[in-house]
Amino acid sequence: MTQSRTHTCNELRLEHVGQKVKIVGWMENVREVGSNFAFVVVRDFYGTTQVVIEDETMMAIVKGINKESTISVEGTVRERASKNPKQATGDIEVVPEKIEVLGKCRYNELPFEINRSREADETQRLKYRYLDLRNPAVKQNIILRCNVIAALRQAMTEHGFLEITTPILTASSPEGARDYLVPARKHPGKFYALPQAPQQFKQLLMTSGFDRYFQIAPCFRDEDARGDRSPGEFYQLDMEMAFADQEDVFAVLEDVLPPIFAKYGTYNIASSAPFTRIPYLEAMEKYGSDKPDLRIDLIVQDITALVQGVDFAPFAAGNLVKAIVVSDCALTRKNIDKLCADVEVQAGNKPYWFKLDENGELTGGVAKFLADRKEELVQALDLKPGCLVGVAAGKKEAAQKTAGVMRKMLGNAVPGHMDKERYEFCWIVDFPMYEIGEESGELEFCHNPFSMPSGGLDVLLKAERGEIDPLTITADQYDLVCNGVELSSGAVRNHDPEIMIKAFEMVRLGEEDVKKKFPAMYNAFCYGAPPHAGIAPGVDRMVMLLSGEESIREVIPFPMNKNAQDIMMGAPSTVEQKQLDELHIAIVGETEE
Repeated sequence: MTQSRTHTCNELRLEHVGQKVKIVGWMENVREVGSNFAFVVVRDFYGTTQVVIEDETMMAIVKGINKESTISVEGTVRERASKNPKQATGDIEVVPEKIEVLGKCRYNELPFEINRSREADETQRLKYRYLDLRNPAVKQNIILRCNVIAALRQAMTEHGFLEITTPILTASSPEGARDYLVPARKHPGKFYALPQAPQQFKQLLMTSGFDRYFQIAPCFRDEDARGDRSPGEFYQLDMEMAFADQEDVFAVLEDVLPPIFAKYGTYNIASSAPFTRIPYLEAMEKYGSDKPDLRIDLIVQDITALVQGVDFAPFAAGNLVKAIVVSDCALTRKNIDKLCADVEVQAGNKPYWFKLDENGELTGGVAKFLADRKEELVQALDLKPGCLVGVAAGKKEAAQKTAGVMRKMLGNAVPGHMDKERYEFCWIVDFPMYEIGEESGELEFCHNPFSMPSGGLDVLLKAERGEIDPLTITADQYDLVCNGVELSSGAVRNHDPEIMIKAFEMVRLGEEDVKKKFPAMYNAFCYGAPPHAGIAPGVDRMVMLLSGEESIREVIPFPMNKNAQDIMMGAPSTVEQKQLDELHIAIVGETEE
């Protein structure tokens, strides 16, 4: 045992009364009651124990120790006169015979109080993360993360998957985000890239004859932070299956995830198989989002035809108008206006509203523009007195997004419309294969270019001949969503070189472009690749959901800040000129101080 301790600080109970013990840990607090009497709290990884100082010698030792120093305490366990039922060791205390400083804290003042570190400024917390992690509440998230990862590993192994690690230094690949580049010292002017995901390697494993692969994979993307996305690096449960289709992938995750969520989650109820499946276009129409929170019972309805000709500019011809009906809404006008302002900030588009009051009249918001459509609206939307109607209007994408944000906010704000204490999973399926690019105005891949088009080569040839609109082609691609958070994207892979080339030709890229950008994967597929499919749920996001945290940084041991800086270690940092010379790199322009 460390420092030959006999017990941890969470272990001693009444049955240990009278025993000689040795505990070690951090001196969390000292409460002096008299000149030679004090209570000392010692904390280790496991918990806390109270030590009682009752003589001049021990008091002199304790007075010379700063809080958060590590100490060892040797003494006798006795029953406490005043017990603490909130503390696991609250029935006992230790009377010391020897106190020794093992690691001195040299500062009289701490950056923040350890047990209240979550109230401190985030910059301070990240700078002194090693102190922040001493807070049992903060540390518990990391313990949860460890337990969840262990459970995922066990479950995947039991399902016949092999854990195989893939390279960290690899080639740059156009996968949708910016690469982190690593200069190659032995190859001047060339760079490795840290993998945005093990996508190509896991597909190559399938072509190599491995049947089921997984790993807790580190991924690196130079992208901006969000509440549910950490900049720099993140981890995912990466998996791939040979001779498999969408149903095989769904069956595995629907078996693996619910028990883990039910066991480790803040809520103990999780969706059972089969998860709800929602086509992408239906999700956008009904929920205004491709990551809907199904705990909310509100549905988005289209009222474009009902408001046609209304003298209100946002309802003009060519715009889409969406409505969300919220029954029994007691929000005040002030509350509603504040909610609408918040929606506008998130959606970038102004929302509107009206109510059906207790007298059956339309009131508030845009009611005056809809007075002559009252009967049609009441009937079409099945309005009852007390109903609030949120309205989103604009071009299709803007109206859908605004309606989606409004639905989520109303579900949270109005009691009775959200069954919060559960984990509700769903699959979003049938994503469009292609879209018209905003900048190019031409056909581009909508999501993953390596997804198998539904219908295979035949549907691509029909689009090429003009028999069908390429925008109607869907991909065998799917997203896993839980409580409004996208956990992962996955797909049945396009493993056939002929279909792959044809899919890329649709966006004006030929065989040589595919060979140049993805040489290993293209060549491997030419040697007989099995049909394969996979997915990669984000571990950080899973643990965030399980812990009930709003920020993903709360479940990462040493997170970067929103600007992708590790302020504890001082990264990114400048390096010596000698290092730059070895790598044949010259700094052009000014650098940050």
